Amino acid sequence: MTKKKLMAAMGIVVAVIGVTVLVRMKFDRQEPTAPVVYGNVEIRDAQLAFNEQELVAEVLAEEGDVVEQGQVLAKLRDSQLKTQLEEAKAQAEAQRQVVDRLENGTRPQEIRQARAEVEAAQVRVRNARLNLQRLESTSEVGASSRQALDDARAALAVEEAQHNVTQQALDLALAGPRAEDIAEARARLEANRSQVDLLAQRLADTVLHAPAPGIIQSRILEPGEMAGPTRPAFILALTDPKWVRAYVPERDLGRVAEGMSATVTSDSWPDRTFEGHIGFISPTAEFTPQPVETEDLRTKLVYEIRVLVADPDNRLRLGMPVTVRVAAASAASGMKDH
Repeated sequence: MTKKKLMAAMGIVVAVIGVTVLVRMKFDRQEPTAPVVYGNVEIRDAQLAFNEQELVAEVLAEEGDVVEQGQVLAKLRDSQLKTQLEEAKAQAEAQRQVVDRLENGTRPQEIRQARAEVEAAQVRVRNARLNLQRLESTSEVGASSRQALDDARAALAVEEAQHNVTQQALDLALAGPRAEDIAEARARLEANRSQVDLLAQRLADTVLHAPAPGIIQSRILEPGEMAGPTRPAFILALTDPKWVRAYVPERDLGRVAEGMSATVTSDSWPDRTFEGHIGFISPTAEFTPQPVETEDLRTKLVYEIRVLVADPDNRLRLGMPVTVRVAAASAASGMKDH
C-alpha cells in the first residue's frame, strides 16, 4: 500500500512539473508587450536675425501669429543699398562695352584712316626729298644758301619720322588689341558683375523670411531699431516636427528601437491620438548609481527616448504631459531585427 501511495505521489509531481513546463513555454512564446512611457512635448525654436546691419523699416508679424515657410516677417531700410546696386550695374555695363570694343578689334573705318595717314606721310616725304635734291643741285652753283640746304634736310628727316609714326599706327590697327588687354578687361568685368551679385544679395537680405512653418513666440525688434546678425528680431517656435521627451526603464529597453511607430495621447485631448515614431534612444543611462551591484539598483536605470509626432492641427503645446504607447506589432518587428 505504501508503495502504491509513493507511486501516486510521484505521478502527481511529474504531472505538476509537466504542466509548469508547458505554461512556461507558452508564456515564453507570447509576444512581449510594448512599454507605455510618459513624457512631455518639446518644441524647437529658432532665433531669426537679419544678415544686414540697418534700421528696421517694417515689422509684419505679431506674437502668436502662425506663419508659413517663406513668409515675409520684417524689412530693413534699403535705400542706400539700392543706390549702390544701381551704380554697380552701371559700372558693369560700361566695362562690358570696353570688353566688346576690345574683342571686336579695330573698326574698318579706323584702318582706312590709318592707311590714308600713311599715304599722306609718304607724299610729304617724297616732296621733302625732291625739295632737298633741288637745293643740293642749286647750291653747287651758289644759287642756294647753306641755311636753306640744312632746313631742307631737317624737313626731310621730320617727314620720314612722321611717316614711321603713321606706319606704326597702321600696324597696330591691323594687329588689333593685345590679348593681355582683353584678358584684363574681362577680369574687370567679372569683378563688376560679382559686385552686382553681392549687392543684390545684400539687398535681398534686408527682407526677413520665415525659414519654416511655425508660431511667432517673441517679437523682439520694432521699427526704427538697429538690426544686425547678432540681434534676433523674432523667436520662432517650429511646429513641425514636434517631439516628446520620455524615459524608458532599463528593463523595457530591449522592447523599443528606433523607427518603431507609436501613438501619443494627452489629457487635454482624450479622444484624439497623435501618430509618431521613435526617432532617438539615448546610448547612455541617466540617474545611474556609481556601483551597480544589485538587481534593485539596475531596475532604476532609465534611458531617454524622443518620439517624433505629427500634429498638423497644432494642438500639442510646449511642456504638455503626454502618454506614449509603442505599437505592439512594431515592437515585435523591432525585436526581430535586433
